[in-house]
Amino acid sequence: MTARARDGTYGGVGAAAAEDAPKVPKEEANFALSGLLAAETNSVRGVALKHSEPLGEAKPPSAAWRLYCFKGDVECEPPYKLSGSKTSYLIGRDRAVVDIPSDHPSCSKQHCVIQFRDLDDGRGSEPYAYDLGSANGTRVNKRAIEAKAYVRLKSKDVIKFAHSSRDYVLLREDVVES
Repeated sequence: MTARARDGTYGGVGAAAAEDAPKVPKEEANFALSGLLAAETNSVRGVALKHSEPLGEAKPPSAAWRLYCFKGDVECEPPYKLSGSKTSYLIGRDRAVVDIPSDHPSCSKQHCVIQFRDLDDGRGSEPYAYDLGSANGTRVNKRAIEAKAYVRLKSKDVIKFAHSSRDYVLLREDVVES
């Protein structure tokens, strides 16, 4: 243990030596947005969602849409109705939070979102695919889409998630033939 010197310092370092030491600037308070509050409010059943709806653009669909699931030529699930007051539909393996489950092991827990957006272009709200940075990607009409970027969808587009053999076909209800 080091003895205390008469000048009140320890280890023989005098007050003069302490004054010569370089001054370290004190860190200022940072009041910028951290995203922690948004993560708390953007959760379902305690699971933080990877997607936040675009402010001012998220609007319920102006037309009725359906998402059909096919494995080969066989429809393997009842169609998902994309209409009403919801503005987005989450696709993935985590059944606690997703709207449209995709149980294939190559799909991420929160894989992709179909987001309805109204861009004030006179068309009303239209569907967009938004890959949530999934490990194995999303393809629309056999073309890989960029992660974390909105890609506009049209009626009859075919969407594939990761390496799943299922095809999801998006149709406007007024285009569906009886």
